Amino acid sequence: MSKAAKNRLFLLAAALLFSTGGAAIKGCSLSSWQVAGGRSGIAAVALYILLPEARRGWTWRTVVTGFAYAATLILFVLANKLTTSADAIFLQSTAPLYLLLLGPLVLREPVSKIDFAVIATVAAGAALLLLGSQRVEATAPDPARGNLMALAAGVTWALTITGLRWMGRQRGPTDSSAATVIVGNLIAFFICLPMSLPVGRPGVTDLSVLLYLGLFQVSLAYVFLTRSLREVPGLEAATLLLLEPVFNPVWTWMIQHERPAGTAIAGGLLIVTAAFGGTVWRLKFTEISQFRDITPPD
Repeated sequence: MSKAAKNRLFLLAAALLFSTGGAAIKGCSLSSWQVAGGRSGIAAVALYILLPEARRGWTWRTVVTGFAYAATLILFVLANKLTTSADAIFLQSTAPLYLLLLGPLVLREPVSKIDFAVIATVAAGAALLLLGSQRVEATAPDPARGNLMALAAGVTWALTITGLRWMGRQRGPTDSSAATVIVGNLIAFFICLPMSLPVGRPGVTDLSVLLYLGLFQVSLAYVFLTRSLREVPGLEAATLLLLEPVFNPVWTWMIQHERPAGTAIAGGLLIVTAAFGGTVWRLKFTEISQFRDITPPD
């Protein structure tokens, strides 16, 4: 198998591993705080071991961006415990809307006409998701609150990406994104720890799910991602990474039998289409790929 084919398979594997987060989180009977903290604690240790190049060069910028990433990790878990997996991942995917607002303020980037189209489409998709949310007693007991947390995760994810790009402008030998992922998971662990106690006596299934989330859904997926993004062109990377929001509700439907509402599917399609369309336009008319400094949050 050629090196190019291997890199694309690594990226595909990363997207598919990230996409299993919703189903796995719902399959763990531990509390939201215990799942979020346990997952991040395991991931922080695993990534520290697997990515020695990310152990050095931590700065105050790493910590600031790490707090935004930690908030994204926690909010995603809290949202998945309260609303449907489809609503959680699609509402978090509204991050491009906030990115377009943050760009001019933080990075002094201009806003184009296509950006306004992306904002309008993402906002329409989010409205469909919020208006059409439904309660599922077993897996989505409080969709209204969960949807708000998922929207907040979109904001914090946009802040994370903006922070990574801001750090990327500071020249240095270290991998800022990898360091931020480790720091963010450490921060998330310590934030969740007080709310996670007492832990009690978790069962084998719960511990297995936590290990899977920390070792595979976060850590291994991120290692695959970093190995592939340096070689895969931006447009192909954007396309393959879109498998995460597409497959996330599919896994939950297959494993947890959670069926998203028709409006959720329609809203999600609008958001994914807008994000992809905006990415295609930028990669077509500019030579800068933002994907080298972006790591999926979940």
